Amino acid sequence: MRYHDVWLTWSAAFLLPWLALFVALPDRRHAMWQTSVATSLFGLSEPIFVPRYWNPPSLFDLAQRTGFDIESLIFCFAIGGIGLVGYDAFSGKRVVPVSPHERHHRRHRFHRLAIAAPVLAFVPLYVLPWNPIYAAIASLTIGGVSCIACRPDLGRRMIVGGVIFGVLYAAFILSLAVYVPGYIEAVWNLGVLSGVLLAGVPLEELLFGITFGMYWSGVYEHLTWHAEAQQTLAVLEESA
Repeated sequence: MRYHDVWLTWSAAFLLPWLALFVALPDRRHAMWQTSVATSLFGLSEPIFVPRYWNPPSLFDLAQRTGFDIESLIFCFAIGGIGLVGYDAFSGKRVVPVSPHERHHRRHRFHRLAIAAPVLAFVPLYVLPWNPIYAAIASLTIGGVSCIACRPDLGRRMIVGGVIFGVLYAAFILSLAVYVPGYIEAVWNLGVLSGVLLAGVPLEELLFGITFGMYWSGVYEHLTWHAEAQQTLAVLEESA
């Protein structure tokens, strides 16, 4: 396989678990679709990371010529939906709307700020003298912690969801190290990163997978005021 095909093949491979989850969770399809479309727009941020973090050969050489590429849109579309419902598939939990009474709890006064935290944090973190991947990891961590502080009922969902997505993402990255020898060394800018490789996988990719999964596992429920059914009942009983 030519390196020019790898990024396209790898990003498209994420559509397989996305499709499996879409079929397996009919009640979450609308949320998956909405979230994936929204997440795909983050693919337009690729010039932030090319070539400072990595420089993948891409379809029509777009990444090298413009910084943008089609593969990033596919990749972000797929991981958005997977990150959203990975916990649901693992736990079998059902989500329901949060009561209007609970929405007015004083801890929710920073509701919108908590959701927007990763974007707000990324801008000042990006200008620091480090690689932009660290700004992304740090801002996702800040977003996850902020959302859990605002919605502690989503804490388990986000932490477990982060682990689930992190494991899946690690398996995908590991496939590059195993099936496309030399690709990671040729494409990632390892000289400006930590240099830590676990089974040939850059530590930064593993951290991204966990932090993205943590934040994205709960962002839809946070934004749309949903929670696990039994947790909603517990909140009502506590507030009574």
